[in-house]
Amino acid sequence: MTKAFVFPGQGAQTIGMGKALAEAYPAAKAVFYEVDEALGEKLSTLIWEGEQDTLTLTQNAQPALMATSLAAMKALEAEGVVLADQAAFVAGHSLGEYSALAAAGALSISDAARLLRTRGLAMQQAVPVGVGAMAALLGLDFEGAKAVAEEAAMGEVCQAANDNDPGQVVVSGHKDAVERAVELAKEKGAKRAVILPVSAPFHCELMAPAAEVMAQALAEVDINRPVVPVVANVVAEAVSDPATIRSLLVDQVTGSVRWRESVGFMAAEGVDAIWEVGAGKALSGMVRRIERSIACTAVGTPEDVAKAVASL
Repeated sequence: MTKAFVFPGQGAQTIGMGKALAEAYPAAKAVFYEVDEALGEKLSTLIWEGEQDTLTLTQNAQPALMATSLAAMKALEAEGVVLADQAAFVAGHSLGEYSALAAAGALSISDAARLLRTRGLAMQQAVPVGVGAMAALLGLDFEGAKAVAEEAAMGEVCQAANDNDPGQVVVSGHKDAVERAVELAKEKGAKRAVILPVSAPFHCELMAPAAEVMAQALAEVDINRPVVPVVANVVAEAVSDPATIRSLLVDQVTGSVRWRESVGFMAAEGVDAIWEVGAGKALSGMVRRIERSIACTAVGTPEDVAKAVASL
């Protein structure tokens, strides 16, 4: 089987995630401590014992999800799984791209944690609370959702932000425009259209101030060539050149997450198995809806690690 390892994005966070991995694997526990040290605070305590609302704040959720993904990766490595031997590609959904890059050795865990804290704060501060919104349009294809966003904009920003799978596209922009998109989508045959409980309108032009902050932050970190190519969100194809990776991570702040096309790219390259490494199973659900022939395995607990390793 040709495998890809994929890493989840925001929305997968839950209190207690990764704790069993840290208790079972010293290398997994070390990831959480490395992130704590990089941020100068006990993020691990928030992840394992804190309040869901505090964990869900963008500046906390982003490094927390990366820490959990890398802890799961270290648990797999402790059981003899070598990424370079097992995976043809890595990919991540939005912030998950940083997890993918750290797993593939392109970024250090400490740098990934600091970048994601900066990214989370910058995204939060780019747009005052209440000005922007995001909505999931279910049952429309990407072209249909894009047309709805364009029609709803009416001089404001409304863009297709996440092309998640054939029947789920997220739009992002000014609150009024996104609300218009929800009503329009229903008129045009969407099964459901719902405003999402997010604190900012990610992956649209309104995030331009955050992109500037990230350009500066990314200019100051070392990016190595990943041990396997990374399928980047904004181009939906494999990249390995460090300068290209740096530039695409800046573009990603305002650009669309082309997840459906990214999975399609991997399938066309022969990938027939995907391991979702970290919290939750949201990406596995999307992958199944995009490409039924791909076998999905979620790896987020010691039991999952044991099952995944046994399948090799």
